[in-house]
Amino acid sequence: MAKESESDHILALSRELLDDIELDRVPSDKLLLKASRLARLTGPDEIRQWLSFEMTGYHPSDPTSLKYMALTGRWVNMAEAQGWWGPLAQQQASLDSLKTRLEGSKLRSVSGDFSIGAINTLERNQGQLTNSITMFAGIQCRVLGLLHTYVAGVYYEQQFADAAERTFELYKRDVDGLIAAKAGTVLEKFPTVMARLREGDTEAVSQALTTCRRIVEAFADAVYPPTHTTYELGGHQLKLDASKHQNRLNVYIAERTQSLSRRTRLRQNLANLFDRVSTGVHSDVTVEEAHALFLNVYLFLGEVLRLGEPTSDATGEG
Repeated sequence: MAKESESDHILALSRELLDDIELDRVPSDKLLLKASRLARLTGPDEIRQWLSFEMTGYHPSDPTSLKYMALTGRWVNMAEAQGWWGPLAQQQASLDSLKTRLEGSKLRSVSGDFSIGAINTLERNQGQLTNSITMFAGIQCRVLGLLHTYVAGVYYEQQFADAAERTFELYKRDVDGLIAAKAGTVLEKFPTVMARLREGDTEAVSQALTTCRRIVEAFADAVYPPTHTTYELGGHQLKLDASKHQNRLNVYIAERTQSLSRRTRLRQNLANLFDRVSTGVHSDVTVEEAHALFLNVYLFLGEVLRLGEPTSDATGEG
């Protein structure tokens, strides 16, 4: 049996939690424990802090605690720091106790000289109990609402990420096959780039960019080897010798698509890529941009290889 990935676990756990909340099928203390497990995998620090307050109680000196005291409707008198600081389980216990007292206070039979006074007292007590029940139920409802919002966000974000990951994996499988068939040596350079990017320092980023440039150049040599001829494209005579990697790739693209807008987009993308990776020592390229550039290189190679066979739309001249 295949081992469940972390993303699969997050998706399953968030889906289960949504069902738990919406169907009211587990106690609130168990909900919080499961939500804490989810937050350890996906949640920001603030969410993890909030959930810990709901399990152990709120703290008057903590800014996040004060924020969620307001969001969960716990304040009685904020100016005097009076509120329900206890964990959700304590509020739930108070709510259950009040509901029991209210049920026990229901009027059965009252008669005699003091009946009117007794009824008034009973109704006053019931009103107080009802107000308290409403307050504690409001706290519970707000906590569950915040919890539902967080879990639903994780669930739908994970669903999208999972779909995107599977879509890219299918695309990658196809592209890797095309690269292996037409420019096999290029694939050998990919692990080097990824290893350098994982290191993350300036020198490693520089080396990764240099390798990205070599990948594009090796790709150009493989799909359109250098020649001593020229090629007329857009009114310009393009040299196709060993140093003109961009020219040869642009010709390769032009021979395989009649769409001027697509040619233009691919040409601009290629020029931008070469601009950012041509020296491999750009001090302003962050690790994040280097990752994006590497992915862009890969997607560019894949799209170019999927253009198909040459058309007769462009002409070359020797």
